[in-house]
This record gives sequence, structure tokens and C-alpha cells, in this order.
Amino acid sequence: MWYAKNVQTVASELDVDLETGLSQKEVEKRLDFYGANEFKEYKKPTLMKLFFDQINSLLIYILLVSAFIFFIVGEISDAIIILVVILVNACIGVIQESKAEQALEELKKIATPKAVVKREGIIKEVPSQQIVPGDIVIVDAGRYIPADLRLIEAVNLKIEESSLTGESVPVEKDATTLDQGGIPLAEQRNIAFMSTLATYGRGVGIVVNTGMNTEIGKIASMLEISKDTTPLQKKLTELGKTLGIGSIIVSAVIFFIGFFQGRDVLDMFLISVSLAVAAIPEGLPAIVTIVLALGVERMIKRRAVVRKLPAVETLGSVSIICSDKTGTLTQNKMTVTKIYTGDQIFPLSSPVLEEPIYARIFEAISLCNDAVITKHETTGDPTEIALLEAAKKLGYDKQILDQQYKRVFEIAFDSERKMMTTVHQNNDRYLVMIKGALESILPLTSYVMKNGENIRCESKMIEKINEQANKMADEALRVLAVAFKEVDCETMFTPDKLEKDLIFLGLVGMIDPPRDEVKQSIAQCKNAGIKTIMITGDNQKTAFAIAKELGIAKEQPETLSGSELDRLSDTELREKVKFTTVFARVSPEHKVRIVKAFKANGHIVAMTGDGVNDAPSLKQADVGVAMGKNGTDVAKMAADIILTDDNFATIVSAVEEGRNIYQNIKKSIIFLLSSNIGGIVLLFVAIFLGWPAPLSAIHFLWINLLTDTLPAIALGLDPNDPDIMKQKPRSIKETIFAGGSGAFTLLYGVLIGLLSLFAFVAGLDAYTGSQSIFTIDFKNVDKDALIHAQTMAFITLSLSRLFHSFNLRHKKKALTEIGLFSNKFLLLAVIIGIAIQVILVNVPVLNKIFEIHYLTAIDWIFAITLSIVPIIFSELEKAWKRVFVIN
Repeated sequence: MWYAKNVQTVASELDVDLETGLSQKEVEKRLDFYGANEFKEYKKPTLMKLFFDQINSLLIYILLVSAFIFFIVGEISDAIIILVVILVNACIGVIQESKAEQALEELKKIATPKAVVKREGIIKEVPSQQIVPGDIVIVDAGRYIPADLRLIEAVNLKIEESSLTGESVPVEKDATTLDQGGIPLAEQRNIAFMSTLATYGRGVGIVVNTGMNTEIGKIASMLEISKDTTPLQKKLTELGKTLGIGSIIVSAVIFFIGFFQGRDVLDMFLISVSLAVAAIPEGLPAIVTIVLALGVERMIKRRAVVRKLPAVETLGSVSIICSDKTGTLTQNKMTVTKIYTGDQIFPLSSPVLEEPIYARIFEAISLCNDAVITKHETTGDPTEIALLEAAKKLGYDKQILDQQYKRVFEIAFDSERKMMTTVHQNNDRYLVMIKGALESILPLTSYVMKNGENIRCESKMIEKINEQANKMADEALRVLAVAFKEVDCETMFTPDKLEKDLIFLGLVGMIDPPRDEVKQSIAQCKNAGIKTIMITGDNQKTAFAIAKELGIAKEQPETLSGSELDRLSDTELREKVKFTTVFARVSPEHKVRIVKAFKANGHIVAMTGDGVNDAPSLKQADVGVAMGKNGTDVAKMAADIILTDDNFATIVSAVEEGRNIYQNIKKSIIFLLSSNIGGIVLLFVAIFLGWPAPLSAIHFLWINLLTDTLPAIALGLDPNDPDIMKQKPRSIKETIFAGGSGAFTLLYGVLIGLLSLFAFVAGLDAYTGSQSIFTIDFKNVDKDALIHAQTMAFITLSLSRLFHSFNLRHKKKALTEIGLFSNKFLLLAVIIGIAIQVILVNVPVLNKIFEIHYLTAIDWIFAITLSIVPIIFSELEKAWKRVFVIN
């Protein structure tokens, strides 16, 4: 019962120095003894289970039944080929599942929350899995508790424990010892439990339990990894069912036509079943997931971690990007450049600021500050770090000041108050230090410090202060106001008592310059039909100055402040956002309204955020984007995507990658469907006309295996289209067959089918000795001539489908413009496919297995000529579009 032991006892039992924390050597030793701070993994499926999952479908069962029938009737080679098809498809599926599992594991590692600890006297951030019992952990608002902690310090600390206790209201915590035993979890005020969320204040605690030994670990039997199914995958599942029903109907029709024509029942049954399977791209779900997984890996390399797979598709439809300014559009390297104090503006480099009469403002920005600067590491909010660095340049060291003025109370900064207050004890004196937004502090001010004296604050002084603040803001400086007061020890430390009758010390002007690459990225967004919106808590003038420099806004009327927004109804805001590009001085609640307004206008919105209170707007947006470096844990957990570099340019890269992923998946789908339609047309027309079957069951199965898998995957790996960001965002409701893709699929499917049928008829004409194709006696065809003609159709169908894959690479650009060698995977897939077909035809043993005939040079030339017709047709179509449509 750690809650019943005092802090010294806990520290003694865990053998830790409260001032310095554990040594790295001790951490490693305890990590070996206690294990990583994580839950036990769920049992992963075995390879055998993965394999059986791949063959657990109705269509595969039909194939297995067909193989069994082949064995019964003595067609051993056909049965073996069917089993090979099943085995290869299953193996591809298993490999893909294994890769997906590995990708999810890597994603889990990247997305794991971090913890701030004190080790060897140094404050540092480490992955939460490396936390061990005895670690000193620093807790602040927005962080998940990494392990069970016995609190040794708590300042206004509130923790939301609903994940453990079910209590929705955050619990106030303190470090006092609870003497009695048997206290329920919900009442253990001095314990912070693993996986709960700090929502307010700050604290320090000793780790008492980790991993499965924590309270939440005891009730967590497994930690499942989320495997989201994307909308596209769901649509494809439905499409697969539709195609399955359609192909079974077509196959049934073909079977009955052949039956009533007096054909061999067994042959027709096997051909019909094979056609049904060949018509359905059964490898499509695996191919789509492979392309998605590889795309997600590419996005990780571009510093965007996808937490929720559906976001990859949604990215391609984003038309609005709402971005925070600080750290995302700017460098997040705040630097204090100017100080307004004593009725004057001084550059920070001015020696005048070293005079004692200006000491109080630098003491205030050092003491009312949670950042830490040491020789080894700098941690904290960038604004607070900039303040400490400015004070340090003038000789004010926070560590020394903290010893001289001990912090005894604080009111943490929040987005509603827009200020932070701390109380410090110096002997019998209590000093209140306050920093924050000018509009929050100035109304609370009664005096102004000028030349070391406190002067009553009058309207003229207020005007002068606002005038200087505006002057700084016009220079794109972020302006903070600083104030203080002295109180008695008997004063109640409450906001009402502390935050009134303040003495105004001055203004601090700092700048966070725009990132060099952001301006280009915003211009790229404009070309892509994406509007960039700046949403910031900064001053309106400062925000506009940065926005104008970046090309987000041109005129001041494009900006809207939080106070102006409050006066607008939802309907009015919906109209206002059409002409607004900069929202300044906004709260997290405003962000939710802004996102809703854009969505109400039909936009797909991506939203960035990093704070605890940003979680609602991140969830409200179609794509929530959290900052990986400076974002809070709760923001990361609420987001769909995490940026590891907190850079706006990375969002644009993610949108570009999302668009390309969707486009490549679409290429694979259209290729598979149009190719399979070719096989249906070939067989259906021949059977309907009363001709011999142009292909046998084994031919259909082999072509399905050969031409579907490798080229489809290779198309999914097509290099990114350099023009993708010149296109307008895709409608979220758009189907795979939008933009003429449905007509394209049908047209080229019919073309491939008819070309293969022509090859079959030409083969019969050449090898039956008929005078012309119109005199062929289809009912009395010599078996050798039939096999020869079927081989011609077999080769033409397979090669035309292989060559057709090149048509999918771009809707408008010629192959010469794209570059035949720009997708080496596709070129290799086609070469392998052709080589296999050549081997099949020329190796006698395989001739017999596949019931095909040796082809002459003229046969090959004829088949290849027919097979390249789809490419010629496509190139002519693209040329026509470029000349008559585009221009």
C-alpha cells in the first residue's frame, strides 16, 4: 500500500535519491530485473492460422471442390495447377499479413507516449517503456501517466482517471500520506495511475509499479493493436461480393448454354467454375493492403506517422488545412528581440537593460516559467525557453533565482485565462509573478513600474502600452505582458486574490520566423486546390504579419479574432469562413466551431493541434494532425497522423503521398477488372456463338495467376505523379469508376477479349485448312488444330493483359513522356510474365501439362501484334485528349 507510506519511506524502499533520481546504470539494471514498462502482448497468429485464413472463402472452396473433381476424373495436371493457384495466392496473403503486422509493430513503437524523468540530476524525456520502479517522473498537463506513481509533489494537479475508475470528473491530487488502509483506487489521492491523463497543473512522483504490475495492468489481459479497415477496403469488399455474384451468374449462363448445345458437361462445369474464379480479382484486398502498407512506410520516411489507416485515403480529398502558427508554420525557435519597460522599447542587446531598476522584469520571466535549461538539455515550451535565454544573457539564472525565491504556489496557464501566475517566498516576502497576453493582464493592472517606482496606471498609460504592443505586433513580434505584486503571508492564494491590483512591468517582444520551406508548400497547396488557414492564439496583427509573409493572407480583413468569432452565430460563421484565412486569439472551443463551419461548407478539413484542449478539434476534423515533437500525449492519441518534425511542409507531403497512394490503388483495381472482363468476353462470345471453348480451365487459372498478381502490385508501386498536386482535391464520395474509369475498364476489357477471340479464330483458320474464317466448321475441329488455336488465344490473352498494364500508368501522358523504365517493378513483372509464357510453349513437358501447342515464329509475331493493340489504341486516345481536350 504505497499510498500509506510517506515519501521518505517510499524513496528508501526503492533506493532512490529524490534530488538526483536514478543513475543510467541503475536504470539498465532495473530494466533487466523488472522488464519493459508495457503490457504483455496478445498472442500473434501462427503462420498456419494465417494460411488457413487466406483460404477461408467460398470461392477457394469452389476451387478445392473443382480440384477434387479433376482428381476423380483423372485430370491430374489440372488439379495440380488449381492447387498451385490456391497455394500461391495464400502465400502472397500470408506474406502481406506478416508485413502488415510488422508495420503495425513499428507504428506502435513510434506512437508510444514519452515521459519526462529526472536521472542523474538531469531532466530528460524517455520512451515510457524504459520507465523503471524508482524513477522520478515529472507530470504536467496533457501527459499520460507512464506508470503507477507515488506523488511527492503536486501543484493544482488534476488527473482524469475514467480509464481506470470510470469517474469522468478529473480527480484533485496531492502528496500527503494516507494513514488508513483499504482505501479504494478512486480515493488514493497521492497515487497517479498508469494510463490516466493529467489535465491540469503539475506534479512529481516516484514510480512504484510498472507494466503488468500496475493497477491498470492487472485488469489488462492483452493489448490489441488497432487494424483499421479503410473505406476503400470496405467498398472493395462490397465490390468483390457484387463481382462474385455477377461472375457466378455469367458462369451459370455459359454452363447452361454449353449444356443445351450438347457440350461435355464436365468440361463446361470446370470452365464455368474457373471463369467465375478468374473473373474475380481475389488478390485485390491483399494488393490494396500491400500498397497502403508501403505507402504508410513512405510517409513515415517523410516524417508523417499514420495512426489510423483510413486517414491515408481521406488525405487525398483534403481541401482545407487548418494549421497552428507556432512551430508548424514557423521555426519554433522563439527569440526575444525587444523589451518595453520604463516607458521605452529597448533591443535586448541594449546595455541599459543591465541596470538594477529593470531587474524585476527579468526575475519575473525567469521565475514564472516551467522551462529548464541545463548544460546537457533544454526542455519546455519554446516561448518559456526564449524568455529564460533572454534573462540569462543579462545575467539572470533561473536555477539561482529558484533557490532565492522558492515557488510556493502557482496557477497554471490555460487557453481561457491566457496567463500564468506563480507565488514565490523570499524570507517573509511573498512575490506574485504573472506573464501572459496583454489583454488578459492589462485589465488587472493598477500600477506601472517606471524607473523603479510604482505609478498609478491611468488611461494615457494604458493607451501608450497598447500603442507599443501594436507597434511590436506590426513587426510580427509575439508580445507577452509581465506583471507582479507583493502579498502578505496571510493572503489566500486564489486567483481572485492574486490576480488583481497588479504592477505592470513591461512587454516582451519575440519572434518565431517562418520556416524556409513553408512558403513554397503553401503555394503548392494553392495549386492543388487546397486552402491554408492559420489558426493561432497569437495577437491578430502578429498573426497577419506572418500570414502575409507566407502568402496565406493579403489583406487585414481576411483575419478574424476570437472575440469577433464569439459574436457570430454558426450560420454567420459559416459565411464568414469563406473569406477568412487567419483566425487569431482563438481558444480550443473556437477551433471546433471553425472546423465545423468549413465542413458545413462541404470541405474536407485537416486540422493540426498539440495541446490537451486541441483533442476535440482534432477529432472533429476529417484528418487530425498532431505534433510529434512538442505535442501532448492526448493530442497524439486523438490524431489520425503525427508529424515527427512539427512542420507544415510535412502535412503537404502527406497529402501528396495520400493522393498518390489512392491513385496507384485505383490503377491496380482498374487493371485487374479490365483484364478479367477480357477473359469473360472471350469465353462468353465463343460459347454463345456455338464455337469450341477458346481456353480450358487450366488456361484461365494460369492467366489469372500470372497476369493479375505481379503487374497489379507493380502498378501499386508506381512512382509518385509529379503533377498530382496540380489537381483539385478528390471528392470523398467519388467511386473507383469516376472520371471515365468505368468506361475505360469496360472498353479495354472488351478489346482484350475480342483480340484474343480473333487470335483463336485465326488459329483455327490457319490450322484447320479452311479457305477463310467464314468457312470454318466449328463443330468438327481437329483436336490438334483446336489446341493450336487455343494456344494462340492463350498467349494473346495473357500478353495483351500484361501489355495493358502500361496503359494504366497515366491517363493523359504518353509512355515516352512517363518513361518506360521509370517503374522498373512493372517492367520486370511484364518481362517475367512473357518469359514464363515462352517457357510454357517451348518446353514439351509443360506443353502436355497445360495442353498447349508449340508456336511458330509467325504465330508469335501475330499474337504479339494483337497484344500490343491495346497500347497503340491507348496512346492514340491519350494523344487525342492532349490535342483536343486539354488544349
